[in-house]
Amino acid sequence: MSTRRHIRPLPPGLRNQIAAGEVVERPSSVVKELVENSLDAGATRVDVVLEQGGRTLIVVQDDGWGIPHDELELAVTRHATSKIRELGDLTAIGSFGFRGEALPSIASVSHFKMTSRAEGSDEASFVEVRAGEVEGSGPAALAAGTRVEVRGLFSNVPARLKFLKTDPTEHKRCTDILSRISLAHLHAGFSLTVNGRETLRLPPRQQLAERLAAFWPPQVCEGLLPFDAEREGYRVHGVVGAPAQAQSRGDRIFLFVNGRAVADKVMLRAVRQAYAGMLLSREYPQACLFLDLPVDQVDVNVHPAKMEVRFVDEKAVFSAIRRGVVQALTNAESGAPAAPGYGSTEPQAAQMPPRTMEDRDLPAGGGTLSKRAHTPGGSAPKFSSYREYRSSYGGPSTSDIPLPVAPSESSGVLEPEDDGREQAYSRREERPLAGTGLEYLGQVADTYLVIREGGRLTLVDQHAAHERIILEAMRRDRTRGDAQPLAIPLEMALHPSEAETLETLWDGLRDMGFLLERDGTSRLLVKGVPPTLDAGRAKEYLSAALAERSRGIEELWTMLACKSAIKAGQPLADDEALALLDEWVRCPEREYCPHGRPAVLRWGAADLEKLFKRK
Repeated sequence: MSTRRHIRPLPPGLRNQIAAGEVVERPSSVVKELVENSLDAGATRVDVVLEQGGRTLIVVQDDGWGIPHDELELAVTRHATSKIRELGDLTAIGSFGFRGEALPSIASVSHFKMTSRAEGSDEASFVEVRAGEVEGSGPAALAAGTRVEVRGLFSNVPARLKFLKTDPTEHKRCTDILSRISLAHLHAGFSLTVNGRETLRLPPRQQLAERLAAFWPPQVCEGLLPFDAEREGYRVHGVVGAPAQAQSRGDRIFLFVNGRAVADKVMLRAVRQAYAGMLLSREYPQACLFLDLPVDQVDVNVHPAKMEVRFVDEKAVFSAIRRGVVQALTNAESGAPAAPGYGSTEPQAAQMPPRTMEDRDLPAGGGTLSKRAHTPGGSAPKFSSYREYRSSYGGPSTSDIPLPVAPSESSGVLEPEDDGREQAYSRREERPLAGTGLEYLGQVADTYLVIREGGRLTLVDQHAAHERIILEAMRRDRTRGDAQPLAIPLEMALHPSEAETLETLWDGLRDMGFLLERDGTSRLLVKGVPPTLDAGRAKEYLSAALAERSRGIEELWTMLACKSAIKAGQPLADDEALALLDEWVRCPEREYCPHGRPAVLRWGAADLEKLFKRK
């Protein structure tokens, strides 16, 4: 049974540790707060040093204007700040830090030392704090700016220490934080040194594309689309990825508000909406998007870590972002250059392609469609026919499949009507599938295969069915782990981000049949490939894998199966359709494509009677 306790003020040390729990979650939180402080101090050069993922040491040094020696101890006192003076300042915050919580919070859970030399000062000074208690201060040696050393993070709070991840994971989080901050401050230079080795160096005054190239693989950066649009005081600018470069993870969507990296649902939803009809529901584009708006239109004082913001007019923000991204995609599709503003050429929602999220491979409209669907920035399908797929994936000889012939009066193809529109259904002789109760009747809209299944009418989506066939073939090859040696190894240059991804995918790629060998830190040798892939396609698949366009091996193959499958709107000869169906009926999970969309629809006699309102 609980007993009543008296209300008492918390000790200062405990108060600081509680505040630290809000601001300092892990080493990357420390890096974020200290680097932002450097930028607030006018720094044009920020150098970060980490040891053991930041557990044992974090150093951030800058060339900013520094802190006077008589203000150093105030800087590690809670709620002491130079950035706001009165209540009204909270509605017009132009700096990153402003509460005066970060430094004392960090100092309360570490051994903290800050050395600084203010502009115009003859010498530098330092203050040293251990677990929230000032241990010493005095003169020091430093040419300019500020240097902060954080040792033994969470050493006095072991309960927090045990929740940290492995050193590589914590290091990656620190790299991600520094990367995001650097994108909003192209005027400044940054470096990161991990365990004595420099892993990142960004020179000052870079262009956005140049800086992104340090973090994203070339395959991603080459397809980026720039945009810059302004309306009613809201400016949206940056770059976005072409739909064909989409990936199954959203970690390459960087959002900024007035130079502050944020995670905001309104902004993310606006970006996704701009791609409506161009991406599958599980795909995400790349985006580095900056929103500049009046400071009184956004509240950054929502969360201690300042990753969340609140807008005065969410609809205006949503509209501005969506229009800006649509501008980039529309310009890319039309071949026009990115426009600096909107004016009379402002794109409207009605101009977006009328495709659904799940069916970007399906052509819009009805009737017979003889052209493949176009995806802005995309490429031609990998296979022009099922015959080509079989030749690439080791199926029966293509000579066993008769070539289609041009239609004639006796071919069974319905002739165009008087209005010139071709009919959507090609009439063919019934063809049974051996060993099944299925009879192939024909193809509708060059997309759906019509089957009689006993007393039921069945439609099979040829693209979805082919996706499933290819994925199952890949799974079989992966479980065998066979490899086809190459006479001459393929050489692939490795971007630093690709080299990091390769480490995580190495075992899975080996199990699939890839024989890989590292040649230094920036080159990969491919000495063998899975039997179902030729060298060119194997290199293409590896490039996609290293560009992190999927969360893992299984998703990678799912994506590649989609890209390789025959498309909607593609005519198939009878024997091609029969060969595809023969493979499909033997696949497990054949009712759905790898993305989860239905591959087949069925109507029994009762269903048809309801559709015709006979019952």
